[in-house]
This record gives sequence, structure tokens and C-alpha cells, in this order.
Amino acid sequence: MNSDLQEKTNLKQIVILASGSGSNAEKIITYFRVQKTAKVAAVFTNKSTAQVLDRCKRLKVPAYCFNRESFVGTDQLLNMIKSLEPDLIVLAGFLWKIPESFIRAFPNQIVNIHPALLPKYGGKGMYGSKVHEAVKENEETETGITIHYVNEHYDEGAVIFQAKTELTPEDTPNTIANKVHELEYEHFPKVIEKLLT
Repeated sequence: MNSDLQEKTNLKQIVILASGSGSNAEKIITYFRVQKTAKVAAVFTNKSTAQVLDRCKRLKVPAYCFNRESFVGTDQLLNMIKSLEPDLIVLAGFLWKIPESFIRAFPNQIVNIHPALLPKYGGKGMYGSKVHEAVKENEETETGITIHYVNEHYDEGAVIFQAKTELTPEDTPNTIANKVHELEYEHFPKVIEKLLT
């Protein structure tokens, strides 16, 4: 009994920020339920209609919705996240730029996953299907994922990890997205775990 309690209190704490369906958030939550090396303390989303909220309900993970004012206009959200004492803040399909106040409060503790091989196809407006459409348009022979630290510029933080997948002329933006999702699901939880050890 005591050792179980000890184990729970020693778990590293992860906070996830998400904007969409939350498939990566779910993979991270379920991965650490098996590994027991960390736990997702809470998920925060900037969209009240985001599917990630349904996933969190099903997985019984605390989830909160916030607006732009609490994110950039005040320290309300920052203080709430600070109170959770996260070891890592993970952006899993989160689309807003992170304010400098967060970057100062959590130096080298905020990581993002980008669905391309940065520095290609990064920057403001390059997310989700827009990235895959650009990759297809430019007839790339490979694409992949980039996990990187977050700084004050979109997709410019230090690269932590990259994984590649080959593309064929037959690939469409949809099949490219599927290949990239496979890489995300396979690698993102493991890279997070490595960062926490």
C-alpha cells in the first residue's frame, strides 16, 4: 500500500495543451497509464468544441477550456498550470502561439510536435492539413515529424527528435497525414518519457 502511494507521488507530471481531436493526447495518456513513469495531470484546450474534451471525459482526465484573455491577457491560466507543478508541458495539436510569460516560467519544459521535418513547412499558418498539402504540392519524397522545444517564435525552438517516412507520387494529403500520424503515435510518448528521465 505504502509503496503504491510512494510511486504515485513520485510520478512526473505532464500538462497537455490541445486544440483539436486529441488523438495524440489520448496516446500520451494511455501510454503513461501502462508505463507508470509519468501521468497526465490535466489537459487544457482553447476550443469548447474540441473532441479532446470528449476523450478526456472518457479517460477520466481533468480537462479545462480557456479563452484568449486568460491565456495572453492575464496570468490566470499560467497560474493554474503552475499550481499543477508540471515537469513538462506538451503541445499536442495546439495552434496558438505560446506567450513569453509561459516560456519564462517553464524554460525548456514546453515541447511541441510538428507534422513535417522542420525547418521545412513550419511557421505561422502551417499546421495540420495545410502542411500535408504543401508537402504534396512540392512533390517531396519524404516527410515526417519534428519534436522540438517551444520558444517565442512558431516552430523555431531547438529540435529534440525527428522521424521520417517515405512518400510516393501516389500519396495524397490524406495518406501523407496518415503516415505522419503513425510516426506521431509511435514516437511522441517515448520522446516525452525520455525527456522526463
